[in-house]
Amino acid sequence: MLQTAEAPWSQAETQSAHALFRKAYERELDGLLATVQAQASQITMIEDLWKLHDFLSAKRHEIDGKYDDRQSVIIFVFAQLLKEGLVEAEELTFLAPDKQSKIKALARL
Repeated sequence: MLQTAEAPWSQAETQSAHALFRKAYERELDGLLATVQAQASQITMIEDLWKLHDFLSAKRHEIDGKYDDRQSVIIFVFAQLLKEGLVEAEELTFLAPDKQSKIKALARL
């Protein structure tokens, strides 16, 4: 069971959170793949290739750091995913209302 400083997470909330994390991760990777395919089709010089490489390296670092489901940061991760449009507010209805409110408030910052 996940726990935050506010309230413990039920087993159902934990399972649904992990499923939503996976869904958001897949959405992000699908978007990244489309972006990379578009950029790759525009490569005409070796400098373009290195720019794509640098972009991918930065994205990998960003994505690897973002999907952190540790108890201490899970609310913040969902807020970031909501802010970035990788999760919709309606998808958070599995959470208790207080957790939903906190995520929505943090996403507005």
